[in-house]
Amino acid sequence: MFEMQTQLFEARDIRFGPIDHEAHPEIESRWTHDAEFLRLMELKPARPLSPAMVKKQYESIEKKMDEEKNLFYFTIRSRTDDRLVGKAMLEWISWSNGNAWIVLGIGSPQDRRKGYGSQALEMLLRYAFDELNLFRVSAAIPEYNEAALGLFRKFEFMEETRRRQALYRDDRRWDLMCYGLLRSEWDARANAGEPR
Repeated sequence: MFEMQTQLFEARDIRFGPIDHEAHPEIESRWTHDAEFLRLMELKPARPLSPAMVKKQYESIEKKMDEEKNLFYFTIRSRTDDRLVGKAMLEWISWSNGNAWIVLGIGSPQDRRKGYGSQALEMLLRYAFDELNLFRVSAAIPEYNEAALGLFRKFEFMEETRRRQALYRDDRRWDLMCYGLLRSEWDARANAGEPR
């Protein structure tokens, strides 16, 4: 009899879940009023959103997931109280090439630097490679997002391209780096005894 050894949607402190259309818009709306979060999470211009606007975004995300089948969106929730702490996505999936882009963010400053990002990235990679059978994943990371750069390097993502001075933030230009991880590199982590 087949038995799953590793939880697909749960880690030590967090779990992945679906969107809660009643509770989450208010929480994520507060995140959009935090310029630091938006600049770490988004490449487009920052702007605050009302709960109603966030709810419309959720509806658009779910429609795209159903119709286009190239986006997987997960909420990141605390296991202790089921509180929304972030979001994780595999997007722009090219099924014929086995490629996807990762987007990951922890919303409130008090929830950052607690290991939630590492646990979420581990689950997202496991889902991408072991469940969706993708060949590679990529992430676009601004030069100023040192925490994200450290996280992706910890998981042995390789810097593949650097778009010099591609972003303008706080009266200065920043590079945008694209990092990638191949399935063979992910598998090598398991063979080396690293968590997976």
